[in-house]
Amino acid sequence: MTDALLTGLLAGYGIAMPVGAMAVLIVTLSARVSLRQGMAAALGVATADGLYALIAVVGGAALAHALVSVARPMQLVSAAVLVLIALRGLTAAVRAHRTQDPGAPATSTSPLRTYTSLVGLTLLNPVTVVYFGALVIGRQTTSPSTAAGAVFVAAAFAASASWQALLAAGGALLGRILTGKRGRLTLAATGNGAILLLATRLAWTATT
Repeated sequence: MTDALLTGLLAGYGIAMPVGAMAVLIVTLSARVSLRQGMAAALGVATADGLYALIAVVGGAALAHALVSVARPMQLVSAAVLVLIALRGLTAAVRAHRTQDPGAPATSTSPLRTYTSLVGLTLLNPVTVVYFGALVIGRQTTSPSTAAGAVFVAAAFAASASWQALLAAGGALLGRILTGKRGRLTLAATGNGAILLLATRLAWTATT
């Protein structure tokens, strides 16, 4: 059981810590909108990671290999959605820069909608389940017990959630530092520009 706990924690941090579009999006939401929105996004990403960990435990190698065949189309869809999010964010930032007071927060959707959107967007990356599947399969020659599988999934979710929450908190702190209109515009341009670059990279790797 301890082995499943440690493996789940390492797996969760391993998939969460590399900087990607979701990390940038969480930081940008926290900084420009609110910590509440950033935490909703963080929980959405962690939920998707937990779901993929569950799929890996239940489905094993067969499901992991099956998802590889649809990985590229799903990555292209994910890249397109990220481009739309970045363009929308840039447009909203420019509009806010022209009309809002320096301390006024950016408009946003509800935290629940942010949460569900980030769950869906993160699930568009089937490489995650392949990652978790490889860990499960590589460490076990027999099917895991129900208890060990549950511990692995819970630990992976907890690790991912803690890291995403740390990103959200960091974004909120950054937002407090950059309180002026110019600072908020710079932050929005940097964050959404990074998302555009990461979306381009995602689309490129899916087509090569």
